[in-house]
Amino acid sequence: MKIKIQSIHFDADKKLLEHIQGKVSKLNHFHEGILSGDVILRVEKSAIPENKIAEIRLLIPGSDLFAKKQCKTFEEAIDTGVEALTRQVKKHKEKTKKI
Repeated sequence: MKIKIQSIHFDADKKLLEHIQGKVSKLNHFHEGILSGDVILRVEKSAIPENKIAEIRLLIPGSDLFAKKQCKTFEEAIDTGVEALTRQVKKHKEKTKKI
């Protein structure tokens, strides 16, 4: 699976990029048909500490799966986003098996 990572208004460090690659690529264990993934990282200008936003979109034949999470760190946002996408991928795979 090809993963495209885009950080808006900042440069993501190598450690964060490796973390994202590792977590998102593990979704292939649940569904082999994932074509690619897009990750967008943003920092929202606000007074609250949970200002890191991660959006993850997976391209699967027949549909797109999407998760958007806002947390204190990008690592936490990626982890919770991947958890949400894991549930979506499993549900999508069950639906396609029934058809």
